Amino acid sequence: MSLQLTVPNMACSACGDTITKAIQKIDANATVKADPKTKLVSVDTSASPTEIKQAIQNAGYTIT
Repeated sequence: MSLQLTVPNMACSACGDTITKAIQKIDANATVKADPKTKLVSVDTSASPTEIKQAIQNAGYTIT
């Protein structure tokens, strides 16, 4: 499943790394592209959207 989420408080590439690691704890095979400039996180995963959103929020980020 492909998801595209807006994460307004992702400020830098380190934030993107943190988000990627949080998602990959849920689904180790997930493909994550986090772009701090556009604030978009694209995820290809077998996990549910709810699980992915929760992982990002647990890492300290908001989703709009």
